[in-house]
Amino acid sequence: MSVVPFGVAKAGPVRPVPARRGSRLALPVVLGLLALPLITAAHHSRPAPYGDHVTVHARVDDGTAAPELRTKGRAVEAYDPATGRVRWTYSREGARPLALLPAPGHAVALWSDGLVTDTAPRADGSAVRWHRAIPASAPWLGSPAARGAAGVLQSLDPRGRMLAVVTPQRIAAYRSADGDLRWVLPARRGCAFEPARSVRHREALMVAQPCGDAATPWTSQLIAVDDLGRIVPRRKPLGNELPGGAPDDVRTRAEKAVAPPR
Repeated sequence: MSVVPFGVAKAGPVRPVPARRGSRLALPVVLGLLALPLITAAHHSRPAPYGDHVTVHARVDDGTAAPELRTKGRAVEAYDPATGRVRWTYSREGARPLALLPAPGHAVALWSDGLVTDTAPRADGSAVRWHRAIPASAPWLGSPAARGAAGVLQSLDPRGRMLAVVTPQRIAAYRSADGDLRWVLPARRGCAFEPARSVRHREALMVAQPCGDAATPWTSQLIAVDDLGRIVPRRKPLGNELPGGAPDDVRTRAEKAVAPPR
């Protein structure tokens, strides 16, 4: 039995002195400040979506005349019509442009990996509006049967508001303003579309659809389409305007319609 002298308190267990609240809050703040440069660097080092690389060579005003467009090597280039100088170039990693469709306010390009893009050409070209992938098209685009993607990109109206992408399996129509898929026309069984064998007659785009069956009538081997889909009697309007541009009570119908008015 231990004896404690009178007047001396018995020592209890030693307890740690609680840290100040301010010091506990300061540590996360300091760590956050140290990590901020790393987060910023990681953000800037992220690859561009879809491998896009847009290089602006000359800034221009919005009212400037539209540039001349062409493909060169692995890029789409825009030239000033007055000086011939390059305004901007647009390229994508691992792909090259196969076809280019200039339209009022649009520069639509088809790439070797089956992607379709739309770039605003009138300004500085830095705005890539949208990307759309054409399913299972890359192998065909790389084959001699594609004829260098001739006829794949087609404008469906004089103002370029609707775009058709023609492949052997289907014709797909997109709204140029936002790339919205409006309708799809699949090829008839045993037949295939030939984009290079297409011709425009007034408002209609006529595309050859040769069939393997010799009994198939020639009338079924030539398809006529416009911005509303396949041209057939008594069809109903599709309503391809931007949201708010068509009455709410307009019903839509086209061959394999995929997008009602929004």
